Amino acid sequence: MTSTVGVVASGAGGVELLRPRLVDPLLSAGRQVAVTLTPTAAHWLDAVGEVDKLAAATGLPVRSEPRLPGEPRPHPRVDVYVVAPATANTVAKLALGIADNQALTLLCESFGTTPMVVFPRINAAHARNPGWHRHLDALSSAGVHLVYGDDVWPLYEPREAAPDRDLPWPEVLKAVDSLLPA
Repeated sequence: MTSTVGVVASGAGGVELLRPRLVDPLLSAGRQVAVTLTPTAAHWLDAVGEVDKLAAATGLPVRSEPRLPGEPRPHPRVDVYVVAPATANTVAKLALGIADNQALTLLCESFGTTPMVVFPRINAAHARNPGWHRHLDALSSAGVHLVYGDDVWPLYEPREAAPDRDLPWPEVLKAVDSLLPA
């Protein structure tokens, strides 16, 4: 039986590589992939034609808005969610249970029933926020697998990291694989 990975992405640097660096490798590994984007990520990726390319690659519509009452669910049941990249805003709202867009609604409804991997794509300024570590602790205590730390994503001050810095896609894929049956 094919496992389904629900890919959720926020409007953060690196999201433009979502298809080639995360979705395509998951598809190549025999996984079915269902993509849901935050409104900002949808706007950014639509502007560069990636929303259509994601839909073509996965064979499923890319979601960013809720379906209308009575409409069928456009995505199959998901075996694991991966949230990458996740902005500080997305992480905070997820930790607090704020489901104010389709992406967060899916995730908030999945705590305790569907394994979840989250890669916070943040900088040092975000991490200094007094609530940041409480958000990470809340997610960890709910069983969320965080791809986070200096060994994975060293934090820099805003606009001080190399502009072509690649996200830790291999670590994200490894975390997803660890939560799926072989």
